Amino acid sequence: MEEQVGVGPWPGQWPLGDHWDADLLRDGDRRNVVDSYRYWRHEAIVADLDSRRHGFHVAVENWGHDFNIGSVIRTANAFNAQAFHIVGKRRWNRRGAMVTDRYQHEHHHPEVGDLVAWAARAGTDGTGIPLIGVDNLPGSRPLETYDLPRECVLVFGQEGPGLSAPMREACEAVLHIEQFGSTRSINAGAAAAVAMHAWVRRHVFGQTVPR
Repeated sequence: MEEQVGVGPWPGQWPLGDHWDADLLRDGDRRNVVDSYRYWRHEAIVADLDSRRHGFHVAVENWGHDFNIGSVIRTANAFNAQAFHIVGKRRWNRRGAMVTDRYQHEHHHPEVGDLVAWAARAGTDGTGIPLIGVDNLPGSRPLETYDLPRECVLVFGQEGPGLSAPMREACEAVLHIEQFGSTRSINAGAAAAVAMHAWVRRHVFGQTVPR
């Protein structure tokens, strides 16, 4: 018998509070959420995440419906990014996101210039936040020794071609992840996870950047 994900109906008397979902309490909660959010209304989960989102955004170029985008967006949820941005085609492959996109804030920018214009007005003081590209390119700088800003947009290109030329030019810096094997690159989903974790280590756990 296949093991079911989540929990069944709430046992005993239902708890009190506006954040509880009556349908989930009655029928069970099989969603892909952490245990602390079991039986919560969707809107209540989003509101709670909003109260403690981190300062970085995630942007992904989408010119050819790259299937890795969903993985990047799922990771953005795991690290509680401020929002995610799709640059290029509005429709993207959501399968890999595992419905985590519903708990985040999504922005669409038809062209690179639209993301640049958005970033120029963003940030807590409205004076703009930098675009930080992540790609294994000649002239890129090591992620491991770069001091990621607290407010920034981590930008990822498509699997294969990587960051487009206009996006590379728009980025304040392009960073690569140091590798030690024979493969030329790791996939976009894995790179995104490493980059977001680097931000978390710096700004959540306060680990200094090696020089």
